[in-house]
Amino acid sequence: MTRPYRRAHSIAQPIFALVIASVVAATAILFFVTFSGPPPRVPPRPLEAITAALRGLPPPPLPPEFRRFRPPGGRFGAWRVEPLETLTAAAAPTPRWREKLDALTQARIAALLHVAPRDVLAFTELSPRGGGRELFGSFTVACRLPQGWRVVRSPALPLFTRWHLNTLVAMLVAIVALSIPAWMLSRAISRPLARLAAAADRAGTGAPLPPLPEGGREVRELAHAVSTMHARLASHAESRTAMLAAIAHDLGTPLSRLAFWVEQLPEDARDRAVADIDEMRAMIAEVLRFARHDVGRREETLVELSSLLDSLAEDMGVGGAAVTVAAGPRAVVSGDPSGLRRLFANLIGNALRYGDSAELAWRIEDGRVTVTVADRGPGIDPAQAERLFEPFVRGDPSRNRSTGGTGLGLAIVRSIAARHGGTAVLANRDDAAGAVATVTLPLAR
Repeated sequence: MTRPYRRAHSIAQPIFALVIASVVAATAILFFVTFSGPPPRVPPRPLEAITAALRGLPPPPLPPEFRRFRPPGGRFGAWRVEPLETLTAAAAPTPRWREKLDALTQARIAALLHVAPRDVLAFTELSPRGGGRELFGSFTVACRLPQGWRVVRSPALPLFTRWHLNTLVAMLVAIVALSIPAWMLSRAISRPLARLAAAADRAGTGAPLPPLPEGGREVRELAHAVSTMHARLASHAESRTAMLAAIAHDLGTPLSRLAFWVEQLPEDARDRAVADIDEMRAMIAEVLRFARHDVGRREETLVELSSLLDSLAEDMGVGGAAVTVAAGPRAVVSGDPSGLRRLFANLIGNALRYGDSAELAWRIEDGRVTVTVADRGPGIDPAQAERLFEPFVRGDPSRNRSTGGTGLGLAIVRSIAARHGGTAVLANRDDAAGAVATVTLPLAR
């Protein structure tokens, strides 16, 4: 049977299309730059034109063979030959960048001027080969005068020409034209992946998996794999809980028999044995409660935290416990009322056990409610703050249940907070001695 996501389009198709479009755009730019004209260069100059400039005469017309140097006619017109630079200097000229003394050209210019070679200076970038009678590239030629030197130079090439502008504009157009679909494609690929990661992060073991996003074939396959993995983990956790429940049930019978037999012990020994049996039963019940809160499914409803905290403080203060609640803004969250009640009951119980008092307060920031439960006890070791949330880790290293408990209270707190999309942390108070537990939950939308 074909799975539904098999019929979805693969994200490889738009990526391949974008690559092809990039290649086509690059080829189009290459053709545009090629046919818009050659890059700027200094045109070749006949030695006769240079000699005429040294004599102060107008340049002769270009010979017919120089037509081969003209670029093909096109959009930007025909090739325009820039005039030579002519000036008079008191001292002999010096070569420009990449120019060097050219004795052969110096002798040819002297022969055309009918002067001695020592009265001519020639600096060229590219010396004519063989019988060539034109100069390519940059050159400086000078002839001695009675009052100084007449200097003829090739025109300087501008740093930024129209050819450079055309090339730059073509590249910018291609970059802008390709960046828009590239951005849209990257967002189309990353957005469902980000939503999938957020959904997988919010899904706790045993909690219902939030709706998974749809996208390309690969994204749907990944979503299907995440859903399958979540179902397997939930099934494994439920099997673990069922196993613990069976063990607890099976332990009930021998514990009952032990309770019967210890009645025949002397009074002192009997009291200690009964206390141990009660402790074992309490520990088994606590482990079962932790497992059920870790994997159990609950119906979510709107819960008003102020009412819940006031009710808890009233119930726990009936026996004389010092529980105070500071007034705060109205905060409504979406979740399991019994689970949230157990979360804050555990924190209040810890505060009363270690600090003899519990101070509750809450505030709202950025769409989240932060609840603090503070005590005035000895505080905690900051290095052990995170480890205290691990199962079976006690704040009191002793095994005395009157102070240490089973080590599952804070583990249950963090488990319930995570199931509601929140966090739970433990630290020392800044304003007084004691510890403070901070629970952050998202407000109901």
